[in-house]
Amino acid sequence: MRCARIWLALLPLAACGPPPADLGSADYAALDLPIRCGPGEKPGGAGEDNTLSTAGGIRLGVRTPRNYDAARAHPLLVVFAPAGHGRLRSEQFAGLTRDATAHGFIVAYADHRTLSRATFDELGKIPALIVGRWCVDEQRIHFAGHSDGGTAAAAVAFLRTSALPPAALVISAAGIRQQDLAQYACPPPVSVMLIHSREDRLFPPPAFGIGPARWWAACNHCGPQRQRSIEGCEEYSGCADGRRMLYCETSDPHTRWPGLGSAMLDFLAAARR
Repeated sequence: MRCARIWLALLPLAACGPPPADLGSADYAALDLPIRCGPGEKPGGAGEDNTLSTAGGIRLGVRTPRNYDAARAHPLLVVFAPAGHGRLRSEQFAGLTRDATAHGFIVAYADHRTLSRATFDELGKIPALIVGRWCVDEQRIHFAGHSDGGTAAAAVAFLRTSALPPAALVISAAGIRQQDLAQYACPPPVSVMLIHSREDRLFPPPAFGIGPARWWAACNHCGPQRQRSIEGCEEYSGCADGRRMLYCETSDPHTRWPGLGSAMLDFLAAARR
């Protein structure tokens, strides 16, 4: 009886652990992902992995499609966290896992760390770390993030801290202005979806939002014209090398991930370097 009481006392603690990741199943026939990895070549398994970290101690949560095919080269989405969010809380905040894995993405969520050049250098190690363990299409590596995570996604790209440069970025509610960006050289051409809220009180437009969008558009040699694209978004015309540049406005508060998940994933799925 004493053992039973101990077990019952521990049960509520066990129930407080994180819920399992909500994974989607990829339709590999429709996605037509190329076969590029041999049997046993990559040690990463299917499902969720919360054990990985960079050499500098940034912990990762990695998600694959439920029916992950280790022979096929998958697009990779690295999601950088808002301030105060660990990898698991960031995953819940973004709400991308099920749809992203159903689109065939491997998704890596990184713990937040105070923004600095050292942090951007460390975050830049994540793509190569994932590529070493899972079968990834190196031409389809993408970064996304909200608030501090959006700033990190942008900085890892324009500071070129990743040996594997991104094909596309989703930058949401980032605390970075056009004049901040002007001191940096443009990165290699990269498709960008920049999202900002007209109701953002922490990083209010137009200094934040449309100003940085103009910098990215200039880097991608886009024309000045913008045409309505998906709801709430305008797309710059004539960008170089087939890149795309979208500026999207919402009315969400700063503390909310933008409700553009489906459009975001379609944008990323189509991007290649």
